[in-house]
Amino acid sequence: MIDYPRHDKDGWHRWVPSWRLVSGLCIAFIGCLVGAAGLAYAMVSVPVVDDSAKAQNNVYYWADNTRMVATGGDRNRQNVNLSQIPKAMRNAVISQENKTFYTDSGIDPKGIARAVFNMARGGETQGGSTITQQYVKNAMLNDQSQTISRKVKEIFVSIKVGAEEPKDTILEGYLNSAYYGRGSYGVQAAARAYFNVDAVDLNPGQCAFLSAVLKGATYYDPAGSIAIDPAATPEANKKRAFSQMQDTLDKMVEYKHLSQAERAKYTELPTTQNPQSNANLGGQIGYLVRLAKASVVRSGAVTEQQLEKGGYSIYTTFEKKKVDALEKAVKKVYKEKIDPKKRPKTDTHVQFGGASIDTQTGAIKAIYGGEDATKHFTNNADVTGAQVGSTFKPFVLAAAMKWGVRDPDLGPVQAQDERTVVSPKSLYSGKNDLKINNYDGSIWENEKGEQWRQENDGQDNVGNPPDYKIDLREAMRESVNSAFVQLGMDVGLDKVKESAVDAGLLEDSLAGSGYPSFSIGVSDPSAIRMAGAYATFADSGKQREPYSVTKVTSKDGTLYTHKVKEKQAFTAKVADNVTDVLKTVVEKGTGSNAQLPGREVAGKTGTTDGNKSAWFVGYTPQLSTAISMYRYPDDETIKDRTFLEMFGTGGEKKIHGASFPSTIWQDYMSDAVKGMKVEKFPKPEPIGEVINDTPSPTPTPSPSPSASETEETSPSPSPSPSDTAPSPSPSASETCSVWDWNCENGGNSGNGNGGGGPGGSEGSQSPSPSASETVGEGDTNGNSRGNTILGPNG
Repeated sequence: MIDYPRHDKDGWHRWVPSWRLVSGLCIAFIGCLVGAAGLAYAMVSVPVVDDSAKAQNNVYYWADNTRMVATGGDRNRQNVNLSQIPKAMRNAVISQENKTFYTDSGIDPKGIARAVFNMARGGETQGGSTITQQYVKNAMLNDQSQTISRKVKEIFVSIKVGAEEPKDTILEGYLNSAYYGRGSYGVQAAARAYFNVDAVDLNPGQCAFLSAVLKGATYYDPAGSIAIDPAATPEANKKRAFSQMQDTLDKMVEYKHLSQAERAKYTELPTTQNPQSNANLGGQIGYLVRLAKASVVRSGAVTEQQLEKGGYSIYTTFEKKKVDALEKAVKKVYKEKIDPKKRPKTDTHVQFGGASIDTQTGAIKAIYGGEDATKHFTNNADVTGAQVGSTFKPFVLAAAMKWGVRDPDLGPVQAQDERTVVSPKSLYSGKNDLKINNYDGSIWENEKGEQWRQENDGQDNVGNPPDYKIDLREAMRESVNSAFVQLGMDVGLDKVKESAVDAGLLEDSLAGSGYPSFSIGVSDPSAIRMAGAYATFADSGKQREPYSVTKVTSKDGTLYTHKVKEKQAFTAKVADNVTDVLKTVVEKGTGSNAQLPGREVAGKTGTTDGNKSAWFVGYTPQLSTAISMYRYPDDETIKDRTFLEMFGTGGEKKIHGASFPSTIWQDYMSDAVKGMKVEKFPKPEPIGEVINDTPSPTPTPSPSPSASETEETSPSPSPSPSDTAPSPSPSASETCSVWDWNCENGGNSGNGNGGGGPGGSEGSQSPSPSASETVGEGDTNGNSRGNTILGPNG
């Protein structure tokens, strides 16, 4: 029957098959495929929807493996009939996802070919799904893996469903089973989650919006999902959702599902409400769950949609006693000190954030995210936007000890390589209104030729006259701005930034390092990251990423286990010397409120420009904790919300890092360290050379004016710097006016230049903040991105 090799041919012709043989084999092959497909189709049955679509709970556990909360799954699903789903919703989904839905067989051959091609290239299999296929995948198939076998099964089931089920039934099932974000499955739950209306009351604009979030709520929910992906900011998500919504409306018009007149009514993104959590996620639990959930999704072990369907056990690092103790310490301050009724102008919108981290592992033991996760939606431990002030100064000191200062006699290239490591005994100028120099002794100027003057707390000169030199240990203890700003310039702000990143801060949370104020905390990292970065110093320079989940399991076993990875960010000599200096701050400096009897504590206070935020970050050998305080309106209806001043808040003249933040820190840590072994920090080895130990020649300074003289000679306070544009000090010719008491170069103690007088007091020609913006103990920083701000120390 098969004449091959061919008997009647000679030579190579014997091996060339005849056209009859070729065509016969092709027909046989196609017949086998058809037969196999027919057999597969006959064997496939329509799965039972209810058995596979019903979501389960996720269970979250405390660090001791006791149950924290069960949440997720079917808590937010309400099926509705197709008659209760607006035609606009049905048409929006059809227009955007599957315009041939009512006429196709349930699959899209071109889309399937595209998916197969992607698989062949090693990519994902998405891209070949009709509404029928998505319905089958969401509601009928438990296996969500992206494999060829599962895709083939999906295709055959989709064909079967498309042939046996009415199209309206399929569409109803899809709209009731699809995931819309915010824990909502189905259009009814989504309508409530985003607009607080029933599905039947959705207008075409809202329907087009909901069809957009079906593409992935992480990137289309206007509330943002930055905990999962920093790119999913509220602004970026709104832009994506608006673009997709408008495209959907245009297609609805094109396919005759919507009139042009009706379409013209929806040219803006509909207003959505804040994400809501269920009652089980009130208090701090909601913040803990969100943090853990984001960690799981970032790990890649489980997708957000899979996690929302439930069935997972998430084991966290959180310790219930510590979480309760931190919340208790914050509530105590609220109860005893914060009274919006008594002081509505100063005590409203007061917020705290906090995080506590194991210095040996990076495990997050406790956070304080806000008053209640069902009322205040931003996790203050993870995202604040509040500048950290003088708590940034240890990174400047670490950079000076790791890389050293540059030689002023060398050129820029050679100076980068030939450096002098700095000892804490090094001397720098503590003069107020110090004119800041570049490392080579030249006066720093911005691109407009404007100079920089740095103020101290209360515009006080700190150190011994006439040149007011002070060693770096004392400068840290007293939080002297001028000394650390000049030190940062001598080291190089690029190295200061590198030091902060090495310690564990995220680079995208750091301000631009083009202005001298970078060294005194114009950046806004989270409390979690600040606690983690200080933990690097606590453990002799070993840096570990903060984490909140130890493992994730399901019925299929363990899906994820966290592995602690560490790197030596600083040598032990550098880190231990930073710790030794920070011990001085707590023992007899601005952080003395944070002392823990019988235990060694290192830490730093910080307060920012205009008294708009205050911090205390400190640690014992085992536990590092950061506390932030600020005033920020929680009402999203307020346009252009900004951080508010805290003068008078809590009945205090000014809020400092040494006040409420350090009090909360001490109350919490007193409970948190109970039962822990009393340990001491490593004794630091001597490090570096003493810089500037030779007194610098200084002209006899003019006497500082008395308070009354200053009041009489100072003009009205200058306006506060803007939040966006830098406002550096004017040039020397501009500052030498009748209002200046002493206008010569303020002196760079790093270069031995002479010191000047207090010519930059409030209201003088030097553009310091207005009187209302000046803070006492707190750090003076620029606004959010490197503005020139002159003011007190932190």
